[in-house]
Amino acid sequence: MSSQKRIAKELVECTASPPTGITVSLPNDSDVHKWHVVLDGPEGTAYAGGRFGLVVSLPIEYPFKAPAVTFATRIYHPNVTNDSLGSICLGLLKSENWKPSTRLLSVLEAVRNLLAEPQPDDPLEARIADEYRRDRREFDKNARSYVARYAKGPVKFDAPRGEPAAGEREGNGGDGGGASGGRA
Repeated sequence: MSSQKRIAKELVECTASPPTGITVSLPNDSDVHKWHVVLDGPEGTAYAGGRFGLVVSLPIEYPFKAPAVTFATRIYHPNVTNDSLGSICLGLLKSENWKPSTRLLSVLEAVRNLLAEPQPDDPLEARIADEYRRDRREFDKNARSYVARYAKGPVKFDAPRGEPAAGEREGNGGDGGGASGGRA
């Protein structure tokens, strides 16, 4: 099966019966290699009530090479870079762990599960992971602040995620105070 056929089949699978709280669309109907996904923050988490944009980029070599999945919406999370890239640390997307049999439906559910259960022992943002482990109340407060500031209203996929606020440095999540600029 060609890459295009496999992706088209999985797109139908993800749009016909999407997982709870996940909506998939194509920004350009003629390009099945780029998906826009809207992910509702899981109930009972600090992300509840938020709507997060994900961009799924499928390589020409898919399914033999893992997709790239990034957050288009700014999020306060130990496994997502707090910078303009929104990169995700998710074990099954790592090249050494990727299996061609893995379905995109499973990838999207794994990202949603990462919001429900962050993995602070495999962080991209060490300071946020440390806060998650040591001061869960402060972490939840900061995550909710990001939801209120960046994840309410319509999801924007093509606007810049923004620059960090004064006192924050790219890539390390800042100094723990306030939220930084980005997408809604």
